[in-house]
Amino acid sequence: MTESSEEARRRLDPLRTELGEIDREILALVARRQALAQRIGQVKRDAGIPTRDFRQEKDVVQRARAAAVEHGLTPQLGEELILALIRGSLTVQEKDTVATKGEGSGRRVLVIGGAGHMGRWFVRYLAAQGFTVEIADPGDGPSDVINHRDWRTVTLDHELVVIAAPMPATAQILDELAKAPPAGVVFDVGSLKSPLRKGLHALRAAGGRVTSVHPMFGPDTELLSGRHVIFVDCGAPDATAAARALFEPTMATLVEMDLESHDRLIAYVLGLSHALNIAFFTALAESGEAAPRLATLSSTTFDAQLGVAAKVAAENPDLYFEIQTLNDYGTESLAALLYAIERLRSVVRANDLEGFRGLMNRGRAYLQDRPPR
Repeated sequence: MTESSEEARRRLDPLRTELGEIDREILALVARRQALAQRIGQVKRDAGIPTRDFRQEKDVVQRARAAAVEHGLTPQLGEELILALIRGSLTVQEKDTVATKGEGSGRRVLVIGGAGHMGRWFVRYLAAQGFTVEIADPGDGPSDVINHRDWRTVTLDHELVVIAAPMPATAQILDELAKAPPAGVVFDVGSLKSPLRKGLHALRAAGGRVTSVHPMFGPDTELLSGRHVIFVDCGAPDATAAARALFEPTMATLVEMDLESHDRLIAYVLGLSHALNIAFFTALAESGEAAPRLATLSSTTFDAQLGVAAKVAAENPDLYFEIQTLNDYGTESLAALLYAIERLRSVVRANDLEGFRGLMNRGRAYLQDRPPR
């Protein structure tokens, strides 16, 4: 005889209440862990010890995997949970380090385009370093920050000028700054440098302390561990050093390269990966198969690719169009993609098993050489 739904609810209600209490206990322990992480971070800063200890993290993960098994859980669950806690702890420690070791100390900075997504990120980040931040943007920026609306009306006596505008607008701003270079350090944050080449060189030739920065992350990023920030020296090494100093307190990987190398590599890192995902979701959208129906037949590979494609589809199409069209090396990566697809197509149509194996084996060998992430 089966129990009624009302009887089942009577049995479930206390169990759900107990589950909620356990959740609160877990979160209370997480809060204690975060507070302890802050204390550890302070000790590290006082002793000049790096915030992140990868060997210690490995030991913590291994202990978590073993402890999970002891409690009848999978080692993967133990690892995922402890990594989430580590990321939370590192975020707290990194923010504290940025605040205590930042380069601001009340110095003034102007963020041109400070109402945009990446502009707002720099407003928050530089304010955390102690800078007095102002913005110049026709749109409404953060309510607690002075907005001059038009940078041309501002006396540019700031120690730092950050240009976080769309690339065509950034190129124009650099050209205009070259007519009367400010005394402070100037840098853009463009994803490409080809469209900015002329303006960067003109500003440097006019005596400007200019460099170029590419944060390889989006505006929602908090923890910079594992992220890369690229610095392109434009002939003013002191400006590049000043820009680098802004990120020294973080756990980001700081990379320097020349302008041409930057855009050639970005053609693959961004251009190719974006194009591949745009082609993927375009093929799905035009396949005639409904997304819910495909979801019922999902696989590990499909789900992973779909997740990446969904993130790409949600991005700003204007920015992604600029990345595809404004890079002097952009057509090179697109041609490589077309050639690769055609090779795969020809191998499949010819029922060429050895050719297919060759593609797979070459890819495996290539990817095995990449450094660990």
